Amino acid sequence: MPTQLKLIALAAALALTACGKKEDAAGTTAPASDVLVIKIGHVGATSGAVAHLGKDNENGARMAIDELNAAGITIGDKPARFELLAEDDAADPKQGSAAAQKLVDAQVHGVVGHLTSGTSLPASHIYHSAGIPQITPSSTNPKLTRQGYASTFRLVADDVQQGSAMGRYTVDTLKAKTVAVIDDRTAYGQGLADEFEKAAAAAGAQVVAREFTNDKATDFNAILTAIKAKKPDVVFFGGMDAVGGPMLRQMRQLGMPAKLVGGDGLCTGEMINLAAEALGDEQVFCVEAGGVDGDEVALSDKFRADFKAKYNVEVQAYAPYAYDGVKLLAQAMQTAGSADPAQYLPALKAIQYQGASGKVAFDEQGNRKNAALTLYTFKAGQRERLAVIR
Repeated sequence: MPTQLKLIALAAALALTACGKKEDAAGTTAPASDVLVIKIGHVGATSGAVAHLGKDNENGARMAIDELNAAGITIGDKPARFELLAEDDAADPKQGSAAAQKLVDAQVHGVVGHLTSGTSLPASHIYHSAGIPQITPSSTNPKLTRQGYASTFRLVADDVQQGSAMGRYTVDTLKAKTVAVIDDRTAYGQGLADEFEKAAAAAGAQVVAREFTNDKATDFNAILTAIKAKKPDVVFFGGMDAVGGPMLRQMRQLGMPAKLVGGDGLCTGEMINLAAEALGDEQVFCVEAGGVDGDEVALSDKFRADFKAKYNVEVQAYAPYAYDGVKLLAQAMQTAGSADPAQYLPALKAIQYQGASGKVAFDEQGNRKNAALTLYTFKAGQRERLAVIR
């Protein structure tokens, strides 16, 4: 290259470098090497019978990711960019473990999930071994936070609280003298049914039947016929809406007048479609592991309105908790000045946070302190809140 052309090229390169420095100083751009990429995993059942709940959670987590990136937060002295790595576990324990290992191999900085207890439990071992914090927005089996894992957190009340509350409510308020109990043999359903049975019996009800099905069943005539002969005032079902809705329809087809009660698996918007005309008025009662009251209502309402505007669907159940799960991880990282799980875990354990699901602080086991429960019924084709209890 001729000397004159070399001098021109060198001058151009120096000009570009100076321009780049000016842009950095003005804060308009930053070299890619200076951006801290933070990978947050989310796992839920986005296929299968409870896909509507898994997608609800995923949408809540994604909404938080988008807001964090729009806010332009920094971790330590670096601008942060958040990425969501979303996996589907189909509510299957083996698939849940595979999804967890995939996220560990991808070196995520934290995980929000899983949707169900049956997948959260085996996955928690994998996250614990890798030292990656896991915040479940919806898994309620008590065993999850009783394993002694410092990395495991829960944002909702557990099955002991849910089942106990529903057992007492069934006897004290619904005035049931006899109850039948059915569970779907999942970690969630069976654990919840066990707690309900203990609480209902302790409150004075007679448990006239204990039956089980599975989480993919569609025909319940055999067990319902056996239960019908015992004339229970209430049938409790430990399981999800995908099974509870069809079960209620078959109860009505058999002429069973008993009320159907359950946990948060029945407390969804989709239950209205799944049960159809069998839903009736004040014939189904359920308790949701969560809820807000007082000053917390405004933030919850804002989240639900923003969620509807963004996705054009209503919140199904636990999207606010998945949303808060992502924001909790981000706040802990900001407090610690690091996205390294070992560095920010102490800040997560000590966190004080106010979000879409209310105030969040954790006890020594990783459970949410003062976790709320909300009692619901269904009336005129709509879910109706009865009370928030703690």
